[in-house]
Formats: sequence, structure tokens, C-alpha cells
Amino acid sequence: MAILQKHGKNSFCPDLSSIKENPADNIGAAGSQKKWTESSQNWTRPVARIWTVVLLLGTCLLYCARVAMPICAVSMAERFSWSKRETGMVLGSFFWGYCFTQVLGGYVSDRVGGEKVMLLSAAAWGAMTAFTPILAHFCSQPIFSMTLSRFLMGLLQGVHYPSLASLCSQKVVESERGFLMSTVGSGSYLGTLVIGGVGSLMLDLYGWESVFYVSGLLSVLWAYCMWKYLLKGEGPIITLESLGSVGTQSKIPKRNWLRLFRQPAVCAVIITHLCTASTFFTLLSWLPTFFKDTFPDAKGWVFNVIPWFVAIPSSLFSGCLSDHLISQGFDTASVRKLMQFFSMGVSSVFTLFLCGTTTFPAAVAFVSATMGLTTFSHSGVSVNVQDLAPSCAGALFGVMNTCGAFTGVIMVYFSGYLIETTGSWASVFGLITVVNLLGLTTFLSFAEARRVDVDLAKGRYHNIHI
Repeated sequence: MAILQKHGKNSFCPDLSSIKENPADNIGAAGSQKKWTESSQNWTRPVARIWTVVLLLGTCLLYCARVAMPICAVSMAERFSWSKRETGMVLGSFFWGYCFTQVLGGYVSDRVGGEKVMLLSAAAWGAMTAFTPILAHFCSQPIFSMTLSRFLMGLLQGVHYPSLASLCSQKVVESERGFLMSTVGSGSYLGTLVIGGVGSLMLDLYGWESVFYVSGLLSVLWAYCMWKYLLKGEGPIITLESLGSVGTQSKIPKRNWLRLFRQPAVCAVIITHLCTASTFFTLLSWLPTFFKDTFPDAKGWVFNVIPWFVAIPSSLFSGCLSDHLISQGFDTASVRKLMQFFSMGVSSVFTLFLCGTTTFPAAVAFVSATMGLTTFSHSGVSVNVQDLAPSCAGALFGVMNTCGAFTGVIMVYFSGYLIETTGSWASVFGLITVVNLLGLTTFLSFAEARRVDVDLAKGRYHNIHI
């Protein structure tokens, strides 16, 4: 244990000590170091807990707004006479927009602060959600206006997770990042549950418009409260001057992205996240169909609700466990690998169990175990990007999420092809297992927790920026 503690602490110190002992060697980087020091002041624990609750609520509302359209899709299709193909076009347009702002959102967050980017985007997508019924009723071609609005929703919501990764890397100490990311990540499951339950009730009682009005206005209210009470009403929130002042670091040699991507640990994070996102999107998209085909008489609310109830405490537990192990002196990289082993390795065992499932309760149990263990990635690969490159964690996470979204869409389509071709769900679960094991093997082989945006050879502390 003592060896692990010594290794974990000293892996970061040599570079800092070289900065202090060799000030003459860092004349050109003095401004950069000062700005980095000022911008990387960590939250105190009470402040971090407040932000954790606020960000959890924000992520919950993010998913409420995101899932509002799928909840209301059937009613809207009947109202505007959409075909299945047109309904699918409206729903799918979100993901195309979602892919395009990941890197940009992370890049801007690294420079002006993730909380500011998150605030502006939340106000925008919240307003967009609230205005959706108006756009649908007053546009002569509702299919066009809804496709465009969903595409814009994807663009606006695409910056949320990269800005969250950037904010966490700048404000949260290493030993507490797992808890924050896993807690905030559970907001996606909570939001899905809330909109699935309350949204369905509102849909039946007050019509589909009410789902958009309520989720949108609550999101705008959340953004206002965040600006008023956490950011103290400071404005303007983002200016061109703030973007330019951070981006112009004179006499600092620029580290391009090609050099960053040559790091094996960075490549491992991208590949692993790609595999994790692909398998998660596939399970999320096809599990309801699996239950309907395999157990036609089963109650839909059972298999649509129970796995998410399991996922929330599982995500919280993984964050507490990872932070506890790191605080006890275990090597950070080893802890990240352990969390990812549960997320991709152990969960794959339960996925394979679905191939031979004969009873409905067993299938629900295996799916719940799979989804619950998958949440351990919040304390694994999702946090590892902040260990590797905190100065550009937002932009790097944006690259990861973009790759994961594109491959996720492809894998969802390919899974449908397998089902039609083979007529067996075992082929899909086998594909998920293979992709998981590929990502897990890559992560276990090459993942690290040391910083790669620090030039240890020259003893200088530089930010990698575009």
C-alpha cells in the first residue's frame, strides 16, 4: 500500500518541482503558468457537493428534454399524419446534430469555463424545448420544423458532457472526480425515469404539448438559478475577449493534437469510450424490442423501469468506491482499470446469459445487472480523460463522444441487420460482448493516469491547445 501511495503522489510532483526550481527556464511560460494556476483552483468539499447536486439536476433535465420527443412521438405522428419513416427521421435528426458540437463545446469550455458553456446551452435547449409545440402548430410543414428543431437540440445538447468533463478537470481534485462524474452521470437515468413516468401521465391528461412546455421551462429555470446563485449573476457570460485572452499565450510552443493522439494512453481512452458508447446505445435501442419479441405478454413498465432503478445506485456506488480506493493510496490507473473491468468485462457475462434466457424474471435480472455494471464506466474511462489531459479535457472528451456517437448509430443499424438475417438475438448479444472485450483489452493494456499534457523532458508545464 505504501508503495502505491508513493508512486501515485510522486508521478505528478517532478514536473511541478522543476518549475519551482528552474524559474529561468520558464520565463516564456510564466503567463501561462499563472493563468493555469488561477483557473485551476479546486472547489472546497462543501462547494463541490453543491455543484454536484446542481449538475445532477441539470443532467436530469437534459434527459427530460431529450426524451420528450420519443415519449410524444406516437401522439404527434397521429396528429400530423407522419409515417414510420418520417417519425424515424425526426427522432434520428437529434443524433446527427449531437455529433457536431462535441469538440467545439469542449474546446470553448477549456478556455472560458465549462459552467459558462453549460449555462448558455441549457438556456438555449430549454427554450427550444418549450417552443417546440408552437413550431409544430404554426409551421405549414411540421415534419420540416420538427426535424430542424431536433437537429438544433442535438447541436445545443452536444456541449453538455464535454463542458462537464472540462469543469470537473479544472475544479475537482483527482480523488473526488469519480464520485462527481458517477453522480452526475446517474442524472441521465433519473431523467429517463422521470420523463417516462411523469411525462406519460401528462401526455394522457393534458396532451403532448404539456410535456414540452414543462420540461423546457424547468430547464430554463435551472439555468437561471445556476446563473443567479452559483455564478452570482456575473455577465457577460462569454465574450470574444475572454476567448482570445486565453487562447493567445505568447512565447509558448504549441502542442498540436497529432502529438497528443500519438500517446498510447489517449488512443486507449478513445477506443474504449467508443466501444462503451456503441454497446450502450445498442442495448438502449434494442432491449425493449427484445422483450416484446421474447416475452409478448410481459408488462412494458417492468423492463423499461427496473433496469434504470438499478443503474442509479450502481452509478453512485462506483463513484464512491473509486474515490475511496484512490484516497486509500491505490494507484489511480489501477482503480480506473478496475472500474472499467466491471463495466465491460463483468457486464458482458450477464449479457451472454441473455442468449439462453427462458424466463422473464431472469431476463429482467440479467438486463438490470448489465445496465447497472455498465455505469461503472463513469468512474473509469470517463474520468480517465481528466487524469491524462486536464488542460484540454473538454475538447478531448468531445472527440471521444463524437466517435462514440457515430459508431453507436452504425452499430445500432448493424444489430438490426443481424436480427433480420439470423433471426436470433444471440448474434446481437455476442456482438456486444466482442466489442466490450475489445475495448476492455485495449484499456487494460495501455491506460495510464499520468498527465500527458505536461512536457516532463524539458521540465515545463504547458497546456496543449489548438
